[in-house]
Amino acid sequence: MIRGLYTAAAGMIAEQRRHDTVTNNVANLNTPGYKGVNSVNRAFPEMLISLMGSPDDTKGTIGKLNTGVFAEESLINLSQGDLNETGRSQDLALVSDILVDGQAFDDSGKFVDANGNVTYQPQALFTVQNANGERRYSRDGGFRTTADGTLVTPDGMEVLGVDGQPIRVEGTWDNVQVTADGRLIDKETQQPLAGNPALLLTEVNDPNQLVRQGDGKYVYAGDPNGLRQVQAGERVEIKQGYLERSNVDASQSMVDMMSALRAYEANQKIVQYYDRSLDKAVNDVGKV
Repeated sequence: MIRGLYTAAAGMIAEQRRHDTVTNNVANLNTPGYKGVNSVNRAFPEMLISLMGSPDDTKGTIGKLNTGVFAEESLINLSQGDLNETGRSQDLALVSDILVDGQAFDDSGKFVDANGNVTYQPQALFTVQNANGERRYSRDGGFRTTADGTLVTPDGMEVLGVDGQPIRVEGTWDNVQVTADGRLIDKETQQPLAGNPALLLTEVNDPNQLVRQGDGKYVYAGDPNGLRQVQAGERVEIKQGYLERSNVDASQSMVDMMSALRAYEANQKIVQYYDRSLDKAVNDVGKV
């Protein structure tokens, strides 16, 4: 009886975390460059139940018993979001569809081979650095400039160029054109700006190694060899005057939210049932 109580309680905790994940996605529906998160649940190891004291050992096996579920991890969905035209010269949107030989990725950016091995589609991100000089990665291209012409994120992180230094532009950005491959040129003369500045776009081989840090920023926690600069000819393009919308599906999120709520309520009723059963066992059966 107590085991069933623990199983139901574990289910409630897992569904609460799933509900929290979905509500966070819904809250960021209008956040540029936001990538939805999917909560992954996993069952506790199953136990083999056997009948004790059976004269025939071959008939003593009853079956397997599942002992509960837990929220194992939250996976980031880095699939491409729709583009929203703003007309603002400092708004930049990334369109990334990097191909890998012999692999056809589905809409979620996943490929499963005949042996069940899973490969995730590499993704391109803007490269920025915080006040401590630590690199972070983002798909939010809603940039602005400081008084000295440095290109920064909305929260003040500097946007890096291919030389590893912050992007700085003298004068107004109205005369700056960002090419599809990230080079900054003069809009009128079509000549590169002083110093040949270009945005540093980083390709992440395994997006699941990105750890969310808030404000649309990620830190890479995997093998350093899993990062490299986006190469010419890859299917990565920058759109100036656009912002990438959140890739969260609002209708699917509402369905997931209601599903998590109903599952939570079902587990809650099981806990209440066990509570009534224990109450009767202690207060009624115990008096006999």
